[in-house]
Amino acid sequence: MKKRIHAIAGGIGFVTILSFWTSTAISELFASHETIASIKSWILNGMFILIPAMAIVGGSGMAMGRRRKDAPARAKKKRMPIIALNGLLILLPAAWFLAGKAAAGEFDSTFYTIQIVELTAGAANLTMMGLNIRDGLKMTGRIKRTN
Repeated sequence: MKKRIHAIAGGIGFVTILSFWTSTAISELFASHETIASIKSWILNGMFILIPAMAIVGGSGMAMGRRRKDAPARAKKKRMPIIALNGLLILLPAAWFLAGKAAAGEFDSTFYTIQIVELTAGAANLTMMGLNIRDGLKMTGRIKRTN
């Protein structure tokens, strides 16, 4: 049951961040300022899904991998604190800041600088989470190990 909860929470986290990232990129490239502000508000509301999902995946992963010493488990254990710190120290504050600026109609150079930082940090988290998913599938035998 723990494996299933871990996989579901990880999938929810990954898809949520991916939807935040893609909606931001698309709205920044093609939408009006009103749409961008709406997307930023939607992302803040989405934190009520993302944060619990990430807490569940982190906690269940630590519980399941506590005694594992194989390469995929070690790699996941190294990436998870980076993912968490990136989310808590960069992505969450950036989301709050950008939502506030967008709601106020302040689409200035500071907004776009923080937006670039947020998109970069989000891409990094998606990459690391994708690697964790791959390594988790290796650990469960769902994909063959190459090492």
